[in-house]
Amino acid sequence: MKKAEFKEILALEKSIYTSHVLYSGSTFLSMLKNEAPYRIWKWLRLSRYADYYRRCFSETKGVKRIIYQTLYVYYIRRKQILGEKLSLEIGTEHIGVGLVIYHYNNVINGNAVIGKNCHIHGTVVIGNNGKTNECPVIGDNVMVGAGAKIIGNVKIADNIKIAAGAVVVNSFMEPGITIAGIPARKINKN
Repeated sequence: MKKAEFKEILALEKSIYTSHVLYSGSTFLSMLKNEAPYRIWKWLRLSRYADYYRRCFSETKGVKRIIYQTLYVYYIRRKQILGEKLSLEIGTEHIGVGLVIYHYNNVINGNAVIGKNCHIHGTVVIGNNGKTNECPVIGDNVMVGAGAKIIGNVKIADNIKIAAGAVVVNSFMEPGITIAGIPARKINKN
């Protein structure tokens, strides 16, 4: 990823969080008030920097590699410290641009793949089933409701809404549907 592309991603995600309904409308005011969207955006920005410098140091050699590796360690540590305060345990290496996290207390396995422009509410778990290391693959524009669990080697198509409290253990490849229940099943077409 080139630096210009990386900066565009950061600017896009900043605009998403600063224009959010829950946000004061001013980064400065939100920072002073220590609002949740500001803190989550700050954590996501640290995650993106850590991922960027990890890629940089794996692609270079010599002195630059040492500099990139040092920056990676710096950003990953800051991300971990803030993540512990916010109860966010999310691996962002395979997460698409435009992720919106509405609340704290989410756990997303670092091997899970999440598409672009996904919306995740609080207390969501996306991870393996404990028997294998296979994790969910979630398409673009998916909305995951509060308390939903997406477990195991499942695939979720684009534009799906997952209801609050749903437990998804099977794949859903039909785009544009709403799924709910334990275990989750299709309840209607969006």
